[in-house]
Amino acid sequence: MKIMLIGGTKFLGHHLIDAALLNNHEVTLFNRGKNYAPEEIPEVEQIHGDRNFDLGNLNGRTFDAVIDTCGYLPQTVKKSAEFLKDKINQYVFISSGSVYSDTSKPNYDETTETFR
Repeated sequence: MKIMLIGGTKFLGHHLIDAALLNNHEVTLFNRGKNYAPEEIPEVEQIHGDRNFDLGNLNGRTFDAVIDTCGYLPQTVKKSAEFLKDKINQYVFISSGSVYSDTSKPNYDETTETFR
């Protein structure tokens, strides 16, 4: 399976990369290139660009799945999903921090109230 991670260098990214490679998937990262040098993970293709301005760097590419771990704003995720809709089979968006209704209180966890 050809998997592209948007972001992929923080949060869950390195775990997703490890799991994908362990299961013999072909992995591509699309990110700004700020956290991993290509030689650090040579088995993973890296395409550098900012998703707000450089989605065109993905023209001509197709993937079985995209995993998006870094969509901070809904309009950014929407723009990426719309751009990729004809280039992919599945788009998975992962956000954990944005689900909690009040992060100003300390020690929030999976039992904390979420947005509904």
